[in-house]
Amino acid sequence: MGRLRVGLFIALSLAYPLVVYLALGRFEPRWLAVLLCVLAVLRALSTRQPVWLVAAAGALLLAGLATLFNDALPLKLYPALVNAVMLAVFAASLVFPPTAVERIARLTEPDLPAHAVAYTRRVTWVWCGFFVINGALALATAFWATDRVWAVYNGLVAYLMMAIVFAVEWLVRQRVKAAHAHD
Repeated sequence: MGRLRVGLFIALSLAYPLVVYLALGRFEPRWLAVLLCVLAVLRALSTRQPVWLVAAAGALLLAGLATLFNDALPLKLYPALVNAVMLAVFAASLVFPPTAVERIARLTEPDLPAHAVAYTRRVTWVWCGFFVINGALALATAFWATDRVWAVYNGLVAYLMMAIVFAVEWLVRQRVKAAHAHD
């Protein structure tokens, strides 16, 4: 059941900008807030980690504001909230190691050598930069762009940018591994 909740949360999160865009103009924002509430509840049920519970509370706050004021802006702020939470998670891991990227790397390679730990720290910094830029763009599109631009950026461009960062990092990692293969 836990995997189903997580899978549903991921699917809804990925589809969120498109669903909101398609529903704007057809439904009042207060009714679209239900989707954000579902995301918040799924997130809260899928974790015991305080940061994700805070994220769920933030999503519920946005949904509450959308309901109270019947305004779409709080709904459009959700992608910026997600980036802020991810930035907080990755930045906190730089202060309180192991870094987020090191934890992920250790899932497949538990005995990381020292150079790999240093590399994962640099990659964590890269992701922090990504979340700052992506979050700023998500915020800008929520406040100053049309609904269509907001949906295209947050539902497509942001995912493409994330895929590019993943791909470039994978290529760099292969070179780093090759350079240290003789160690």
